Amino acid sequence: MKAFVCWSGGKESSLSLYKATQNPDVEVVYLLNMISEDGKRSRSHGVSSNLLKVQAEVMGIPIIQRRTTWEIYEEEFKRVISDFKKEGIQVGVFGDIDLQEHRDWVERVCKEVGIKPILPLWKRKRKELLEEFIQASFKAIVVATQADFLGKEWLGRQINEEFVRGLKALVDIDLCGENGEYHTFVYGGPIFKKPVEFIMDKKILENKHWFLKLKLYY
Repeated sequence: MKAFVCWSGGKESSLSLYKATQNPDVEVVYLLNMISEDGKRSRSHGVSSNLLKVQAEVMGIPIIQRRTTWEIYEEEFKRVISDFKKEGIQVGVFGDIDLQEHRDWVERVCKEVGIKPILPLWKRKRKELLEEFIQASFKAIVVATQADFLGKEWLGRQINEEFVRGLKALVDIDLCGENGEYHTFVYGGPIFKKPVEFIMDKKILENKHWFLKLKLYY
């Protein structure tokens, strides 16, 4: 079955893609990334759209980036996956873990278009997912945090055993950041032919969120 992966550039979408590629019945043909209306950044994580293009290049999977606002997000999302359906794509892969309202949205939207949703991480324990991600040799850093939960000192930190221990020591923090506590950028691992080369730039506070700006390395 031909499939697309709903792509943020972060750890859950990367792990979902990795698990999908291990299924001999699934062929991933596109990454789908919804971006800001100005085309500069990912709508979900705020990562540069150009960095996400480079991710796709070093994976060898075409990325489709669709500009949208939050107000018309669903409309644009359905429009692009309807186009996928016309190309023979039958499956969508999503990285949700256990937020039921997210799954309900995914299943409803996909049903309306005639796409089968697959959620390979669903109901997995947070610690197990992070351990699998790390043991699979993925490389990722923190690129955004909610300032009320994690300060700017967390930006740029590698996702590794030390990172997990640090999060576990805190109160009311979801280990995978499912409540938006943090977001990641994955730059290496088993789905990549070579690592993404980038430079960490400035840290910016915006709307009670810390963001780490990344630049492509030339």
